[in-house]
Amino acid sequence: MSHKNPLGRTTSYPEQISPDLLYAIARIDARAALGIDAELPFHGTDIWNAWDLTWLDPDGLPRVGTAEFRVPADSPNLVESKSLKLYLGSFAMSAFDSAQDLGAVVTKDLSAAAGKDVTVTVRDPDTPDGSAIARLPGLCIDARPVHCDTYEVDPGLLAADTSDIVAEDLHSHLLRSLCPVTGQPDMGSVSISYRGPRIDPAALLRYIVSYRQHQDFHEACVERMFMDIRERCGAEQLSVTARYQRRGGLDINPFRSNFETSVPNTRLWRQ
Repeated sequence: MSHKNPLGRTTSYPEQISPDLLYAIARIDARAALGIDAELPFHGTDIWNAWDLTWLDPDGLPRVGTAEFRVPADSPNLVESKSLKLYLGSFAMSAFDSAQDLGAVVTKDLSAAAGKDVTVTVRDPDTPDGSAIARLPGLCIDARPVHCDTYEVDPGLLAADTSDIVAEDLHSHLLRSLCPVTGQPDMGSVSISYRGPRIDPAALLRYIVSYRQHQDFHEACVERMFMDIRERCGAEQLSVTARYQRRGGLDINPFRSNFETSVPNTRLWRQ
């Protein structure tokens, strides 16, 4: 038995605001692997929620709040989540006259990292934001009696009935993928709204489960799902939204669609 403690590795948090901590990752490489070129087949937003935001007021009194970041899907870069956590942590010892002033700084820095304007909303703990626990629309497919033995993404698992054209919403809470940086698991729920040949729910469930050992960023997983379902199932209209469990005080919720313009930032049971 090893007596070496794998825990307790120290992470340094700067005491001054440090936008250089933000690590931008170009989207182009992951998209090229999916056959996506400069003309995107979807639009959408990456919705981030930050739950551990804190700063000082002009008198040195700590303030706390939450923040919502909306990163356009057509921005050239995404921001790596741990770097965002460290960046937000650098605000803890900095003073601001108001939450709006803090938000303006975050807006400038995140927009520079993403390469396109990011929308930032900072909320006071006592400000209602309508974030009651919500349920995803449509049918939950998780109770289907299916046998699963594929845990690396396989679009060949998908199937649809081309003789039956429908418009419906399906969802699953069994999404799991691995962070490509740390290898840590990320649990999530995925919602699919579409019009087209009826998707076989059991086949869709096996496909979602096949992400279980797949290493990729949340945003790339959703874009891969969008492309696979559109191509394999022939969906004419398609929206794919994933809401991931928070890690490190952040949750990431990508949305991609070719017919809807936005989705509400609702909280699910694991968020």
